[in-house]
Amino acid sequence: MVAGSSREDLTGRRFIFANAAARELLRLTSGEGMLLSAVRDPEVLAAVDRALFDVADAEVIYETTGAQSRSLRARVRPLSSIEDDNRLALLTFHDETEVRRVERTRVDFLANASHELRTPLASLSGFIETLRGHARDDPAARDKFLGIMQGQADRMARLIADLTSLSRIELDEHVAPRGVVDLGLLVAEAVEAAGPLGAQRGVKLDWRPCAAGCQVMVRGERDQIVQVVQNLLDNAIKYSPDGAAVRIEMQSGLSELAAAAVGQDGTPRLSLVAPDPSPESYATLRVSDLGPGIARQNLPRLSERFYRVDGQKSGARSGTGLGLAIVKHIMNRHRGGLVVASAEGEGSTFTAYFPMANAAEGVVKAS
Repeated sequence: MVAGSSREDLTGRRFIFANAAARELLRLTSGEGMLLSAVRDPEVLAAVDRALFDVADAEVIYETTGAQSRSLRARVRPLSSIEDDNRLALLTFHDETEVRRVERTRVDFLANASHELRTPLASLSGFIETLRGHARDDPAARDKFLGIMQGQADRMARLIADLTSLSRIELDEHVAPRGVVDLGLLVAEAVEAAGPLGAQRGVKLDWRPCAAGCQVMVRGERDQIVQVVQNLLDNAIKYSPDGAAVRIEMQSGLSELAAAAVGQDGTPRLSLVAPDPSPESYATLRVSDLGPGIARQNLPRLSERFYRVDGQKSGARSGTGLGLAIVKHIMNRHRGGLVVASAEGEGSTFTAYFPMANAAEGVVKAS
């Protein structure tokens, strides 16, 4: 509930009552105070003025900022007449984040799927036409084209799987996960699973776990954290030269500032995801490779859907271009952070950090 006595006195708008949900949403620490200190959006404030001084209902969309943005419909209804000296109005917020997120996800999914599937579909159509024509009776050409077609079909399957995964993650991005997992055990399992891929590419995985028996418990959803680790490992292996090593390291008990600065050595770095300021302790996972590196100007776009650095879009390094977008949204959902440090010719290091669980929280085994 808000009150005001004069349209000219901007500081005179006050909230005089807020329920628990409003106090949590607006981070109010007192039962009443200046409305301007609680809500700074000019459209919401203008709607309040219409209700207080024009005695008219008003409604606007209010987008909050921060790592976890929300889309709210603000409605204001007058509770007093125009003759009253001290005017009252009821301001309510209706959370429409999920509805709008679902709609955006649907539109994005259709646009991205149609665009990215067009090339492999055109390729398949061309080879089918060729096989029905002059290559029909050429066994060597037929086997070659069928192999290429299988590769294009596999590419479409990976695209659809990654797009579906990304859509699911975005739908729940505003809902913090409640599970607790042993990050060290989970990373160890992911490193072991990535061993054959590393061996196939001639890349050694240099896993440096914490001391024997050490548990690093973090808050999160096991399957999604596995996706983060797998994507970071797959990228590091993919871009490493033959005979090189990928280093995987962990640290725990760090502040947000210290976690984001892990491994800082003067290499250009950028935070792709950062949590809202909090007193949390974080555990970090750092994956470093000796690949071609990334130019400074390309760092901000790394987590965009389908973005690939020039010269890395084809051949043995081809992929769906969704891996880091998936990592970004998972880290945002987990209220964690993602930092990249890289320079051309000097390899790349990705650091993901997760909020640690306290002793009172339950444990979900990562097995």
